[in-house]
Order: sequence, then C-alpha cells, then structure tokens
Amino acid sequence: MLELRELSRRYGQTVALDGLSLTVPEGEVVGFVGPNGSGKTTAMRIALGVLEADDGQVFWGGAPATREQQRLFGYLPEERGLYPKMRVDRHLRYLASLHGRDDAEAEQAATRWIERLGLSERAEQRVEELSLGNQQRVQLAAALVHDPPVLILDEPFSGLDPIGTDVMSEVLHERAREGVAVIFSSHQLELVERVCDRVAIVNRGRIVAAGRVDELRAERSRPRLRVDVEGAPNGWCDAVDGVRVVARDEQGVLVELSDGADDQRLLDAARRAGRVRRFAPAHATLAELFREVVEQ
Repeated sequence: MLELRELSRRYGQTVALDGLSLTVPEGEVVGFVGPNGSGKTTAMRIALGVLEADDGQVFWGGAPATREQQRLFGYLPEERGLYPKMRVDRHLRYLASLHGRDDAEAEQAATRWIERLGLSERAEQRVEELSLGNQQRVQLAAALVHDPPVLILDEPFSGLDPIGTDVMSEVLHERAREGVAVIFSSHQLELVERVCDRVAIVNRGRIVAAGRVDELRAERSRPRLRVDVEGAPNGWCDAVDGVRVVARDEQGVLVELSDGADDQRLLDAARRAGRVRRFAPAHATLAELFREVVEQ
C-alpha cells in the first residue's frame, strides 16, 4: 500500500499541498483528479522522491518509504521523458539495465512490453519518428520495463486514440491484478470513471473527496430520473413538488428529486403531458460530482 500522509509543500508564497493524505492500495487503480494547479503533479513527484515535502511523509507497506524503494516505482510524466534519438528497443533495454537487469533480462523485458503495447513494428524506429500516441505507449513501456510495485502516471492517456486508450486501460488493470498499486491523473473524467476502482479529488492542495464513484454519488447527489415524454410541452414537470430540472434536451428532461419527493407524482404528470417513452433512474457523472466538490 502506498500512503501519502499529511503532505505539505510551498513554492514561495504559493501553497501547492496543504496536508494532503491519500492511500493507494495494492491491486487497485486510483484516479487522481483535480483542477489545474491543484497539486496533483507535486504530490506524485513527492511520492517518487523527486521532490521533498516541507512536511508529511510517504509510506510504502506501512513504513516510511526509502529512497531505494522509491527508485523502484514506475513513473510516466506528463511531459515527454524519453531520449528522442534512441531506438525504441534500445531505449527500453537501457532503462531496464539502469534498474539492475542484466543484458538477457533487459532484452526479455523490452521485447515483452514492445509486443504487449503494440509497438513491434516500431521497435527499430527512433522515438522522435513516432506519432505522439506511439510515444506515449513507449513512455508507458519505460515505466513498466522493470516490473515496478507502484505505477504513478501523470496524464497517461494523453494523445492516445481509442484503440490506444483501450490498450492502456487493459494494461493498468492487468498490473493491478498482479498486485501493483496504480495511481494516475487525468482530466478525462469519463475515462477515469470507467477505468478506476477508486477516485480521489484534490483541490487547493487537499483531498476534498475520495472513494468509489458509486460511494461518492450516494454521499453527494440526490436521486435522479431521466424522463422522456413524446409531445410534452415545455415546463410540464415544473409544478411537481420536489422536482428540479437538471438538464433538458429534445427527447426529455433529467430531473433531481429532493428528500421526500414522490416519483409517482412525477410519473402521473408525465403521463398527462404525453406518451412516456422513458422513465428511469439516472446517475450523476464523475464530472458532475467533480464540479460540485470543487466549487464548494
């Protein structure tokens, strides 16, 4: 288990982290989301030992993480961290050797991840000759080539097409099933909701919400219904007590029910308004939950 305990960090008068605490269990994928400048990258770099915290500590396996342990963590930075003139295969073999692999082990590890990430036809190309999406695949391979116990990924889906996104998602889940603790940041909240076991939302250097998306939804959102009524006039549900329209489109409305509101009264009103095509529960998205906790 990777734990960040009460991390604080300042850059002059700017507070980057303000007592941030976060747990990333082994075998889980945790999404780390927040507005630009909220402290995500700073927290990740402290977890890796690249930056020092002004206060607080990083724990691994229940004890303070050592430099030797942190050097084993896999890292994918948001900015490119590759040698552009090196061939893909040589690049990965070199990085594996830096982590103590002998020539045969480095060759085996490089070949494994080149094949797994769909880079076999690009293995002898220089990194700078690749598309941004394929460079991102190489970047992930570089983080994985030494079989790290922790993966810390900053915007790993940047530049990937849908196929690349699927491959990346599959690999993260595979690593988690092997007991790796995985944390990644992303602004693609629909993707985070789909891929992650848990989510942590950071704002102004502090965790403001954390847990499974369904848990956050239960804690922070009221029941919602999607109601599509054929031929209904605008405002047909405005007079129903305890009902608030969240969104409206050509097919119908998304409504939120206050405490004690009667969904059967809403259904009766829908039937009076026209032919009911849809009357079903709807869930707040992670993006909506994100806006709610960040704007508080």
